[in-house]
Amino acid sequence: MARFTGLRPAVPALCIALLLAACTTPGPVTDTPPTPLPQQPVEPPARTITPRLAAAAEALTRMAAMQERLYRIAAPLLINNADLCKASTRNLLGFTARNRYWYPGEYNEAAGIAFDMGERLQVTGVLAGSGAARAGLRRGDNLISASGKALPVGPNASSTVGAVFGPLVASQASLALQIERDDKTRELTVPVTRACGFAIELGNADNVNSYADGSRVLVTRGMLQFAKSDEEIAYLLAKGMAHNILGHATSQRSVGTIGSIIDNLTNVRPDTSMLIGSGGIKAMPPELDAAADQLSMYLLVRAGVGIDGAPAFWKRLAATYPATVLNGYVANHPGTAARLAAIDKATADIRAKQAAKKTVAP
Repeated sequence: MARFTGLRPAVPALCIALLLAACTTPGPVTDTPPTPLPQQPVEPPARTITPRLAAAAEALTRMAAMQERLYRIAAPLLINNADLCKASTRNLLGFTARNRYWYPGEYNEAAGIAFDMGERLQVTGVLAGSGAARAGLRRGDNLISASGKALPVGPNASSTVGAVFGPLVASQASLALQIERDDKTRELTVPVTRACGFAIELGNADNVNSYADGSRVLVTRGMLQFAKSDEEIAYLLAKGMAHNILGHATSQRSVGTIGSIIDNLTNVRPDTSMLIGSGGIKAMPPELDAAADQLSMYLLVRAGVGIDGAPAFWKRLAATYPATVLNGYVANHPGTAARLAAIDKATADIRAKQAAKKTVAP
């Protein structure tokens, strides 16, 4: 964040010339140069952190921790299933970046307090196992240039940086990335990573739900609180990825509706009125839901996630937040019986393939 700086008013030096005269004959007039005053370092005034600003910074810190958790859990699912994502597989750098302008209102200034975020894009998440992680990129690094091309700064940086990175990632096996860390410039070579190209998002709302619009998977804050473990969060992410791979949002003509809800919930202050009732989302047909659950089991196993607890999680979710809770997950995915049968069928096939030492794939 841009730092506020101020200047103290300089104290003018008072130059006094002393005329020295002899008792008899006047002597020459001599100008005595002034003795320079020692320069005092100019320090910016301390930022005034109001209770409101402190609360905003704390909220951003909590959000960042939840987003980082999602990104960490999603990493093996995205990377280890590249060959199952079909048309959604992409070359990725494996990190996310924002600057302070991504945050609205007082959160703009709060980003400076919480993350020391300013005009430059700052790394906000690194995908474990990606080329960025192997190259040593860290959360908090400031981005300067990529393959010699200066990266944008200022209010439009988040929306324009893709125009720089996109062509480079598509045409190069690795990028020379110049970053700033601890006030020092560093050079990193970041290999691109072949992975499922789905964005993983945190929803800033307390309804217990998860959404997939074909290109993104979002898990709400409420769902994160409901899940008892990283493994249960992985079940949700894999299920959302499976819906995206199978093109269900497109076939149900719900890309726009779900997409607008995801757009809203990724805001720091979403419009929660959009969550009244079902939010306009049509319930997923049981046969499509079951197909996504079946595929999700393979995605989980290939990512090294245990699947034995999946049926119990989905049963607990259906019992705690049944379909009558209109802004909950089960209201959008009511076919619990068909889903559990599909999970059992996929689990049996996976176990048989593992026993025969065959590739785990649908």
